[in-house]
Amino acid sequence: MKISEIINSGKISISFEVFPPKAWQSLEETRNVVSKMTELSPSFMSVTCRSGSSIDYTAAVASAVEAGGVPSLAHLTCYSSDMRGVDETMRLLSSEGIDNILALRGDPPTDGSEIRTDFAHASDLTAYIKAHGDFCVGGACYPDAHPESTSYDMDIEYLKMKEDAGADFLTTQMFFDNNIYYAFRYRMLKAGIKIPVIAGIMPITKKSQVFRSAQLSGSPMPRRVLSMADKFGDNPAAMRQAGIAYAEEQIVDLLSNGVNHIHIYTMNSPETVGAIMSGLSEIIKERA
Repeated sequence: MKISEIINSGKISISFEVFPPKAWQSLEETRNVVSKMTELSPSFMSVTCRSGSSIDYTAAVASAVEAGGVPSLAHLTCYSSDMRGVDETMRLLSSEGIDNILALRGDPPTDGSEIRTDFAHASDLTAYIKAHGDFCVGGACYPDAHPESTSYDMDIEYLKMKEDAGADFLTTQMFFDNNIYYAFRYRMLKAGIKIPVIAGIMPITKKSQVFRSAQLSGSPMPRRVLSMADKFGDNPAAMRQAGIAYAEEQIVDLLSNGVNHIHIYTMNSPETVGAIMSGLSEIIKERA
């Protein structure tokens, strides 16, 4: 099933992100994580790809998602792809019944391996996939602008390129202040970009996640989260509970303001995302 159909259904969608194992011997463990998550009935699940690693890892996990009756979204990066490689990847994903690809620029490999790519930007990869395959293609965006952007205007220009290349939807990087997301959506609408945007939420359940999450999100961490980490960070159970409550509060606020599509960065924790789904059970009952 294509994610564009889910987004256009008019219902709330709650999706999860998982990451593949570093080695094949850990694949069964990851499949067990996927199995527990599919039991929570997400609208779809995205599967990341590791920098410089084979797409086979991503495809194997995405296939496990599909086997659990949930549509999957396979990540594909420019830095791991040339045209021939993308053609092979599309054949592989199609053979596994995977209809959706998230096209990303990605990060250059850190292991010193050669960079091989025919795609300078994620929009180039998006256009190629749309021209040569039958996939729903998504893109990524930063609510507080990409860290490499020199201005909000520059960031919006690149998002317009993704829309023009045929991207069917965008998913945001994690954010922890909903006002940043609302301001971002205003900038998009003002620029005439109408592509659907899925809001990315990551529960902060460990004190150690605070700094790394701020780096990934590209925006300052709200004082409320810093205070939460200071107060509960040395009590793992309390920190986990506080982080889940904060994520639930973000999601409730987003849904209350007409943001119907939520993507949860799960860190491969069925327990955490299960608690969030349970806490929102009545609110998200009528989801796609």
